[in-house]
Amino acid sequence: MGTSSKSGMELLQDASLNKSTAFTEVEKQTLDLVGLVPDVTESEDLQLRRVMMQLGHKNSDLDRYIYLVNLLDHNETLFYRTIMSDPARFLPIVYDPTIGEACLKFGHIYRQTRGIYLSIERRGHVKEILKNWPEKDIRVICVTDGGRILGLGDLGANGMGIPIGKLQLYTAAAGVPPKYLLPMYLDAGTNNEQYLNDPLYLGLRKTRPATEDLYSFVDEFVEAVQEVFPKCCIHFEDWTGVDAVHLLQRYRDNYCVYNDDVQGTAGTTLAGMINATRIKGTELKDEKYLFLGAGSAGIGLANLLCSALVAQGMTLKDAQERVNMFDVNGLLESTRTDLMDFQMSYAHLHAPTSDFVAAIESIKPTTIIGVSTIGGAFTKKVVESMSQINERFVILALSNPTENAECTAEQAYKWSKGKAIYAAGVQFPPVHLNGQVFLPGQANNFYVFPAVGMAIFATQASRVSDEMFIEAAKAVADQVPPKMLEQGLLYPPQSNILETEIQTAVRVAKLVFDSGLARVDRPDNMDAFIRQHVYKPEYQKLV
Repeated sequence: MGTSSKSGMELLQDASLNKSTAFTEVEKQTLDLVGLVPDVTESEDLQLRRVMMQLGHKNSDLDRYIYLVNLLDHNETLFYRTIMSDPARFLPIVYDPTIGEACLKFGHIYRQTRGIYLSIERRGHVKEILKNWPEKDIRVICVTDGGRILGLGDLGANGMGIPIGKLQLYTAAAGVPPKYLLPMYLDAGTNNEQYLNDPLYLGLRKTRPATEDLYSFVDEFVEAVQEVFPKCCIHFEDWTGVDAVHLLQRYRDNYCVYNDDVQGTAGTTLAGMINATRIKGTELKDEKYLFLGAGSAGIGLANLLCSALVAQGMTLKDAQERVNMFDVNGLLESTRTDLMDFQMSYAHLHAPTSDFVAAIESIKPTTIIGVSTIGGAFTKKVVESMSQINERFVILALSNPTENAECTAEQAYKWSKGKAIYAAGVQFPPVHLNGQVFLPGQANNFYVFPAVGMAIFATQASRVSDEMFIEAAKAVADQVPPKMLEQGLLYPPQSNILETEIQTAVRVAKLVFDSGLARVDRPDNMDAFIRQHVYKPEYQKLV
């Protein structure tokens, strides 16, 4: 790599270069480090042992999260070596469900800046602010306005934990090099009174602006990104449902953008649906779907599902007829006058009802999907109603964190007497019932968006299409071993997430080239092409 331009304390304070106790004798002598670090040269394996020991002394996952973020601030390589050594253990700590608690307390546990905080008060200067970031070749910006964080609502600046965590998953789960990733918070205020009155709150102390005002600010941001980071994809994350849908519509045809809550959630859920039909011996087009929740996640999911059904030969109208939706005001049906433009396609001819069980009995769905953020919404009565009308049926309880899941795995299997095929947005342990072991899957977006991100990064895609998420869904579904499928597992094991995502990225990259969206030459070997872009958490030679 050549000699580092940094030395001494300046080098130790650069998290991307710091090796802590792993500098060689030559590096210590050449880079003025003698005496500034202990007089040993440890291997990464030994350093990892120390990290594991120190983590073992922490009393809660939030404490482990704070420790790991602190490690990232000082030694990026060792942080990723730790996460990637045991992803099934560490992804729930650096992301869902621990990230929810971390966001609620973000202003209180804040240690060091990570990413860009872009305030609406800086309108007219967005370009200059983006240029303040030290890396000049950014390929993915994950940006939130904190409007709807997980199932927790408007967290304002506390929502910055989400883009930080999401981008860590790009690297840990799919190998996208961290230097190309930039977390961002667009600060347009918050309507959360608790934070407006919290002296340690890190954001603007004003309420959110009118939609028109917000969108003109986002326009300036999107335009500025094109100029400052021309190869960059913008990943929108955790905006309010209406903004999520409308901003995606606003930019998707002209810029490289996507929304993970709309398309990533949809792709992940579609993967689970594909495997559920394999277990049942049916096809997607044979199923009938009822959603609880009709916000951005639900609509995005329904739209992608319909695209997949159209690809199987259905008309769009017939595909939409297979999908029913139920929200806080009841079933979406044609007499409702309170629906948003993007909900209208799923408002069918049906008697009005605000009783979810009655809707099940009338519509007779084979799959129910929870995107409601209401913990326990799939009651015993709901599950028993599904059991009465189906021999096998699917329950996807996607809301998170854990307390927001519409039902637990144990409830789904017990109440259905083992008839339910189940996955949730969070991980539940295996369930033992009547001599059988059921493996509940986790319909977590980290199966899809990091792989799509790697494909976009490697191909320098100019746009992001729904087809890329459908292809990712198929690739994820194809990687569940048959034996585990028999036990009801809808998603691949998390222990091997990097290999799963590399294979998914390969398939998505092929589609990018086939679609004419790549900005680099097509390689002869797509697998080798993706693998050559994969980040490895190994120290670079500095001398």
